[in-house]
Amino acid sequence: MADQRFFSKSGPLTLAQILELTGAALAEEKSGGRDKVISDVAPLDRATSNDVSFLDNIKYIDTFAASRAGACFIRSKFASRAPAGMVLLLTEEPYRSFALVAQQFYPAYRPSGTISPAAHIDAAAKLGPGCTVEPGAFIGGLAEIGANCHIGVNAVIHAGVVVGNDTHIGAVSSLSHCIIGSRVIIHRGVHIGQDGFGFALGRDKHVKVPQLGRVVIEDDVEIGSGTCIDRGTGPDTYIGQGTKIDNLVQIGHNVHIGRQSILVSQTGIAGSSRIGDGAMLGGQAGVAGHIKIGHGARLAAQSGVMADIPAGANYGGTPAVPIKDWHRQTIALDRMIKRKGTGDE
Repeated sequence: MADQRFFSKSGPLTLAQILELTGAALAEEKSGGRDKVISDVAPLDRATSNDVSFLDNIKYIDTFAASRAGACFIRSKFASRAPAGMVLLLTEEPYRSFALVAQQFYPAYRPSGTISPAAHIDAAAKLGPGCTVEPGAFIGGLAEIGANCHIGVNAVIHAGVVVGNDTHIGAVSSLSHCIIGSRVIIHRGVHIGQDGFGFALGRDKHVKVPQLGRVVIEDDVEIGSGTCIDRGTGPDTYIGQGTKIDNLVQIGHNVHIGRQSILVSQTGIAGSSRIGDGAMLGGQAGVAGHIKIGHGARLAAQSGVMADIPAGANYGGTPAVPIKDWHRQTIALDRMIKRKGTGDE
């Protein structure tokens, strides 16, 4: 069970409710089986008869076989290893199903609908019903905040910013020059809408180029702590629906990121690059300016991208090359080093 000092639990849920929520199927229909009550979620090795768990990795098959979980999401091919009495919930996506149920038991944010007297809200700002505003938060003039939003401690929302419904803005975050969708999660210490890094370079003086665009973030985006997203120079910086961004990511001005993309921690994307729908960028990947990465492309961790990458391709290395070529390069280099070390040249 999660620590109740930090997590507030809902529920219980019946198996019928869980099946409807996840689309899983019972391995064996029993009279009254769908009325079984599940009170919590838990990992296989800690679950009790009132908990639901999951198996999504063959490495944990022995743990699954010994588990006391009352119900478990599992692929049908592993059903024969189940312990007696466990209810099997068959699905090809056990982890996803488990996550959906965990969200029901432990909703991420529950706005209290209270506004702290220690917050500063401009008289010209608009807040929808049910919003929570924590102490020290600042909301500037003409800002528009949708219903049921949560504004964390010392968060700053500058004038004119628009935020959709059910959005969470973490403590010490700052937002300016941006339009934010609904159900967006912005973790602590995120900065959105500041100047992009734009200069007309000269030998005697670098002239700052005014950054006259915005940041537009669509619905259901999540942005990790410490991430910075610069506003555009004229065109907007754009983050598509459902994209998930890890901690400590840098997104430069005019960058366009498609829908349902994944950016892992410490990724850096230089100005005016375009990332397609469903692309996945591993940790510390770096993308040079004005690069196009196609839909569904995947970059290995620490990839250095200096040329366009086609849709659906897997790349790695610096400079990034097709993943198989990168592996060949690594193997060839290793062999050369070993030969040199033995004096066999």
